[in-house]
Amino acid sequence: MKFSLTWLKDHLETDASAQDISDALNRIGLEVEGLDDPAERLDGFCVAEVLTAQKHPDADKLQVLTVDTGEGDPLQVVCGAPNARAGMKGVLGLPGAVVPANGMELRKSAIRGVESNGMMCSVRELELGDEHDGIIELPADAPVGESFARYQGTSPVFDVAITPNRPDCMGVYGIARDLAAAGIGKLKRIAMPDFAESGESAPTIRTDDPEGCPAFYGRTITGVHNGASPDWLKQRLLSAGQKPISLIVDLTNYLMLAYGRPAHAYDLAKLDGAVVARRAKQGEQFTALNEKTYTLDDSMTVIADDQGVHDIAGIMGGLGSGCGPDTTDVLLEIAYFDPERIGTTGRKLGLASDARTRFERGVDPAFLDDGMDLLTGLIVELAGGTASAIARAGSPPTAPMVVAFDPALTQQLGGVTIAEDDQRRILTALDFAVSDDWQVTVPLRRHDIEGPADLVEEVVRIHGLDNIASVALPRAEGVARPTASREQQQERRLRRAAAARGLNEAVTWSFLPLSQAEHFAADGQHLWVLENPISEDMKAMQPSLIPGLLSAAKRNADRGTDSSRLFEIGRRYFRAKDGSSNEKPTLGIVLAGHRKARGWQNGKAQGFDAYDAKAEAMALLGEAGAPVQNLMVMGEAGAQFHPGQSGTLRLGPKNVLARFGALHPATLAAFDMDGPVMAVELFLDAIPVPKGKSGFARSAYAPPALQPVTRDFAFLFDADKPAADLLRAVKSADKQAITDARIFDVFAGQGVADGKVSIAVEVTLQPGEKSFTDDELKAVSDKIVAAAAKQDAELRG
Repeated sequence: MKFSLTWLKDHLETDASAQDISDALNRIGLEVEGLDDPAERLDGFCVAEVLTAQKHPDADKLQVLTVDTGEGDPLQVVCGAPNARAGMKGVLGLPGAVVPANGMELRKSAIRGVESNGMMCSVRELELGDEHDGIIELPADAPVGESFARYQGTSPVFDVAITPNRPDCMGVYGIARDLAAAGIGKLKRIAMPDFAESGESAPTIRTDDPEGCPAFYGRTITGVHNGASPDWLKQRLLSAGQKPISLIVDLTNYLMLAYGRPAHAYDLAKLDGAVVARRAKQGEQFTALNEKTYTLDDSMTVIADDQGVHDIAGIMGGLGSGCGPDTTDVLLEIAYFDPERIGTTGRKLGLASDARTRFERGVDPAFLDDGMDLLTGLIVELAGGTASAIARAGSPPTAPMVVAFDPALTQQLGGVTIAEDDQRRILTALDFAVSDDWQVTVPLRRHDIEGPADLVEEVVRIHGLDNIASVALPRAEGVARPTASREQQQERRLRRAAAARGLNEAVTWSFLPLSQAEHFAADGQHLWVLENPISEDMKAMQPSLIPGLLSAAKRNADRGTDSSRLFEIGRRYFRAKDGSSNEKPTLGIVLAGHRKARGWQNGKAQGFDAYDAKAEAMALLGEAGAPVQNLMVMGEAGAQFHPGQSGTLRLGPKNVLARFGALHPATLAAFDMDGPVMAVELFLDAIPVPKGKSGFARSAYAPPALQPVTRDFAFLFDADKPAADLLRAVKSADKQAITDARIFDVFAGQGVADGKVSIAVEVTLQPGEKSFTDDELKAVSDKIVAAAAKQDAELRG
C-alpha cells in the first residue's frame, strides 16, 4: 500500500521525518518496502514565467519563448505546446535535469537552428497525470524561480507491505492509529462532515442474500457536478498509484484508501427499480468496469436492479452504470460482504481489485454509517448536490469478541518485560477496551484477534520488535549430534546425484487442476480436494509429481527450449479411508525433447526413450540405498504410461520402488504436449532401510590387489522374456567371485531359431587373495551356465 507523508499527516499530528516514520513502521511490524521522494526526480525543474512567444522561423508548430527563471537573464526555449503564450507561468526543466517520464537528460541544443535552453514541461512528462496536450499552467501568483517540487509541496511516498491479517491497516488512518500508539505523534480524530439531508425519501434497496451481504446501505445525492478532482485529491491518489478519473469516482477511491472502506457510486439515471443484493443466476453475464465480460454462477453475490447485474459485490462495478462526466444524480452504496464469499468469487472469475483485497480480508463492520456520511460530505462539498436519508437493509455483525488476558503472558510468550500500565496504554491506544480485571473487548475491525496470544503480539509489536533481545537457544557441551534425519539425508543425496546426472531441479506447486489430479490418480485413491483453493487451477493436492513437471516442460517448450531434463523431490498427497492426510515422499523426473541434438556424427536429433528413463531410475535408486541388484523389472506402470514402453522396478512382486517409461499419448494430449515424453517416479517411502544403518556413510575405498577377469557367454533365450531375468541369474551364480555382468550384444536372425534371441553377456570375475586357476574359472563358468539354464537359457555352441 502506498501513501504520501502529506496524506499521513492529514490523520497524524507529528514532526517526525519520513525516515523516522519508516523506521517506526518497521519496528511495529508494518514492513516498509520502499520510501521514495518524488522531489528528487523533480530536481532541476522550477517555476518560470513566459515573457514573449514568437513563431519559430523554420517550423509551423513550434514557438520560440523567452522565459524568466528569476535568476539572471531570461532564457530562450523552443516549445511546441499549443497553449504556450506570453504572460503564463509554467514549469521549466533546466539543462542537466532528467525528465521523469522517459529518463531523458535535458541539454542546451539547437532545434531547427534555434538555440533552446531546456524544456517547458507537461503533466505527463513530470508523471503527475496523463494530460499532455499542453504544458503545465500555474496560477498567476506562483513564485518565479522557486523549485517546482517545493512549490507543489511534493511529499515522500511510503510503500508498506500489509500482511493479510491486518486489513485494519489497509487505509492511511489505520496506519496513523498504529503510529500514534507507538508514540510517533498524535492521532487526529475523524472530523465528521456537517450537511443537511434534503428530506427526500431514501432509495429502495434490499438484501436478498443475507449470508453473502448481511448489510447493504444506500443514499442518493441529486444535482451533483462530476468534474475534475481538486489538486489535493489528485496528489493523494497519485501517491497511492491510483489514476484520477472523475470527482465522484476519485472520492470513492479516496474513502477506500484513507479509511479502508470500499464504496461504490452508481449513475442513478442508469438504474431501474429497486437495487438489490442477491445471488447471481446460473450463467448470468456481466460486463465490468475493466470492459471484460464475466459469466457468473449462483454461488456469487451481485448488486442488481430490474435490468440485471450492475456490480460483482465487493469486487468490481459494472460498465453500464458507472459515473461519467454527464452524471448528475448518484446512488452511493456501502455494504458489508462475507469475506469468504468475496474470496471465492474473485478466484473463480480470476478478478482482482483493491476492493476485493479489503473485503476478503474483512473490513470494519462498524464503519458503514460513518463511511457513508464521510463520502456524502465530501461529494456535497466538492460536487454540490443534496443528499437523501440513508436506506439500510440488513445489519452488520455487531457482537465484539471479549478476551480474558493475563499481562504475564507478554513475558512468557513475547520474551520481553513490559509494565502492566504500558500494556494497558498500548491496547487502549489501539481502541481495545480494557476492564480492571483485564477483560479485553476487541474492536470489530480486528478480525485477526482470536485469543490472548494475539493480544501479546499487539503489545510486543507496538513496544517495538527490535526491543526484543536476541537470545541464543541453549546448547549442550561438546560436539552437536547430527540433526538431519535419514529421510533428509536421502533427499539431499538424491538432489546432488540427480543434478550430477545433468537433470535440472524444478519446484512446482503442490496443487493441480482437478482434471489433472484425476488423470494421475490410481484406482481406489482418494484425492485431497480443497474447499477454499487459491484458484480453480489449484484445487486438488497432487497425487503425483509428474503433472507439475509436465506443465513445466510444456512452458519450456512453448518458449523454444528443445530439451527438458527436470526432476523434483516432493510429496504425493492422498486422503486415507479414515479421512486423515497421507503424504508420500517421491522423486519425479520428466525427460522431454531431444536427448542429443543433431550433429554431423549422429545426423538427426535423437529423442529420449524408455531405456533412458530406466537408467535414471536405476541410478537414483542406487543413490537412495535401494538394493538395485535385486530389483525385478515388471509391467503395470499405470494407465498414464504407454503399456509397451514402460515398467516398474520392484523388490518382490508387490513392493514397487519406481515406475518409468514413455507416457501414454492420452496423457500427452491432456497436457497439450508433443511426444514422446519419458517420466520416472521413485517412491522413496518404499525403499527399505538397510538393517543396522541409519545414514549413508560409505566405507573407505579399497581397490582389489589383483586384476579382474572377464568371460563372455552367449545364450539362446526366449524373445518374449525380460533379459533382466537372465542377467540377474548370471550375477547370482557365484556371488563371491562375480562382481558384475552386463549385456553387450543382442542378435536375432540367421542361425537363431524363431522365438529366440541370442544374448551376449560379459561377466566380470574378481579374484581375492590369489589369481584364479583354470579349474576355478571352469567351475564358475559351469555355475553360470547352470544358473542360466534355470531361466530356460541355452549356451550357444
